[in-house]
Parts: sequence; C-alpha cells; structure tokens
Amino acid sequence: MTKPGEGGSRFLYDSFDAAHARIDANERVAEERWHALEYRLGRIDDALERLEKRIWLGVYGVAAFLLAQGAEALLKAAMR
Repeated sequence: MTKPGEGGSRFLYDSFDAAHARIDANERVAEERWHALEYRLGRIDDALERLEKRIWLGVYGVAAFLLAQGAEALLKAAMR
C-alpha cells in the first residue's frame, strides 16, 4: 500500500501474488473440467438407459416369438 502523502501507483508498492493467482486459475479450470465430465457422464448414462430399453425390447420380442411358436405347435398337435 502507498503511504499517505506519497504519489505514484499502488502497484509499485503492493506485491502481486502470482502463486495465488495461478492457484485460483487452476481451481477454476479444474472446476470447469469437472462440470464437463459430469455432463459427459450424464449423456453416457442416458445413452446406456436407451440401449438397455432396446435390449429388453429385443429379449421380450424373442420370448414372445418363441411362446407363439410353442403355442402353434401345441395347437397343431391337438388338431391331429
């Protein structure tokens, strides 16, 4: 700080803490990277949920097909 009665810029007398500024900048970058990671993980989670629904739809479709084939075979056997 400048002393009362002295002129000039306060930057001539105040020290600039570069290490503190660097730490603050790194913390902001890390926080933004964390937010980006959370966003991407959320998108991956959504995609996996959609994929899981499609897989279960396929499983149920195959099961329904097999049950229909079994029922048809039973009906044909009963008709003989």
